[in-house]
Amino acid sequence: MLADLRARPATRFFVTITRSVPGFAAAWWLLLLVRALIPAALAIVTGLLVGRVQSGNDLTGPLVAFGIVFVASQVAPPLHQVVGTLLGHHFSTVLNDRLMATTLGPDGVGHLERGDLTNDLTTARDFDTGWTGPPMFLNMDFIAQGLTMLLGGIASALVLFGFTWWAPLLLLAAWGSTHWLLRESGVWRDRNTVEVKTARRHTDYAYDLATEPGAAKEVRLFGLAPWLLERFTRNRLHLHQLQYDATRLRERSLTGALLVVLVANGLLFLVLARQGYAGSLDLRSVVTYAGAAFGASAIAFGGLSWALDGAAAPVVAIERLEIEMAAAGALNGSRDGRRATSSTTGAGAGRATSSTTGAGAGRATSSTTGAGAGRATSSTTGAGAPEIRFRDVTFTYPTGSRPVLESFDLTIPAGAALAIVGQNGAGKTTIAKLLCRLYDPDSGSIEIDGVDLRDLDLTAWRDRIAAVFQDFVRYELTLRDNVAPLGASTEVIGRALDRAGALDLADLDTPLAKGYAGGIDLSGGQWQRVALARAIAKVGAGAHVVLLDEPTAMLDVRGESEIFRRVLAATADATTILVSHRFSTVRRAQLICVVEHGRVIELGTHDELMTRRRRYHTMYDLQASRFHDELELDEHGEEVVHDVL
Repeated sequence: MLADLRARPATRFFVTITRSVPGFAAAWWLLLLVRALIPAALAIVTGLLVGRVQSGNDLTGPLVAFGIVFVASQVAPPLHQVVGTLLGHHFSTVLNDRLMATTLGPDGVGHLERGDLTNDLTTARDFDTGWTGPPMFLNMDFIAQGLTMLLGGIASALVLFGFTWWAPLLLLAAWGSTHWLLRESGVWRDRNTVEVKTARRHTDYAYDLATEPGAAKEVRLFGLAPWLLERFTRNRLHLHQLQYDATRLRERSLTGALLVVLVANGLLFLVLARQGYAGSLDLRSVVTYAGAAFGASAIAFGGLSWALDGAAAPVVAIERLEIEMAAAGALNGSRDGRRATSSTTGAGAGRATSSTTGAGAGRATSSTTGAGAGRATSSTTGAGAPEIRFRDVTFTYPTGSRPVLESFDLTIPAGAALAIVGQNGAGKTTIAKLLCRLYDPDSGSIEIDGVDLRDLDLTAWRDRIAAVFQDFVRYELTLRDNVAPLGASTEVIGRALDRAGALDLADLDTPLAKGYAGGIDLSGGQWQRVALARAIAKVGAGAHVVLLDEPTAMLDVRGESEIFRRVLAATADATTILVSHRFSTVRRAQLICVVEHGRVIELGTHDELMTRRRRYHTMYDLQASRFHDELELDEHGEEVVHDVL
């Protein structure tokens, strides 16, 4: 029973808030105790004052006591509310800090891609917005009122021990039974079921679509406004119905509760009246015990559990997330016992070697003919650029049912520019995630210059990587801070913007968000140039591995070709990996890797793969058949590509 009590959300809430903000919590509990004792004290001093009036004795003591109780009854509630508000704000900060630590703490990202944690994450993230319930500082006032009534009722009932032993037990049982009869203890569970949380999430999503600018164009273009309003209304009403069903007072239970309290109180007041008329109780005692009996009614079912519903929900959600996310986002760490050796025997398709003799399908050679020639290809000429080797790597996402990569083998020479192509879902982005160590392989290894990636210092390794993902972040910061969030010299930032073709987008101190004074908004293609500048700036700061996952999807073919040429020049001393669907850009890479069903099926230069006339040749022809290239030189003598449909 004790373990069950400790596990209840309400208990966990009170323990957590008392430990998290001890100073304000102590003051809050002290004022709560004062408020709870006022009804019992008022009954006692009122009876004492009536007795003195009846006897004609001095009224100074009773009046002073009555004055103290009266002043306390007027001062304690507003003071308690102020302390509760401050306590609620401080506790909200603590919970938000814990959530930030929980989401940012793990080295991987698996915990943020777990769909089964979405409801808890939403509860923990939005609890103080007022959308799912009262904010924490308001909840503290509701909880204070509920606890004051409950504890005040108990204190008043205890006064009745001066009358007879059974009176307080009778009222405690009668008024306390309302909590069970009206099912108050089940409110929290019923209001936080998976169905309720899902309905709340659907409602929030419809609301965000209607109020955020991102979806505004499509909502109007496709005439979705009525549908969106109907969806919001339907889900919101469904949410209200679920919450109402969880908290409504059922007619039968209400009738039973009324009968219990009427019988108990009727019996007590009947005995009090009879003894008062009989003279066995003086007027002072009758007034005192009648006042105490009246005060005991505060024990009855009230809004305490409803307030604890909103206050305890984020605490429970965060505690659960702290456990689940720590495990889901953790990386496997070093696997000395399972690390692959340097042996290359039995290398399958897709493993690059230095051989220049008739390599089979998927075996790369040291040839650097064609586009990309001239980049360093050995581990000693890349100015820190490493050789990267995926050795028999198998990986399945935690919530996946089949491997995304299976027995994946690939070697990327130091300083090379490698392009990865393949159908959607082939595992291209997963390769980038594994290389960034956002996940660790289930089996196999990723080696950096022959060293298992899991044996390298994680922070130091990520400092060596610059990446642009397809879903890059558009920071609501200045252009300067978008290029170098952690700071860099104006010269470094300007050079990065120039190489990304974004030098004239805006002044460096211009906010890239219209919500700020002087702020501007950029097009999708302009934002991609800013993201590329961010990666180039990191290369300038010492990164030697560059990952480009569909970095220019919002640019036209000509713009992408220009940007990729600039990026190759800016990252000449780095090992560069490009994921793209545009073969006009892919063909400019030094090596091209074709991935299918989580394996490398072809590897080589553009010319080599075209000569083999296999999968790459087929994909290239399908895309190239839509246009032809007309080549010319600009005023700087550099190639310009015109794509004509």
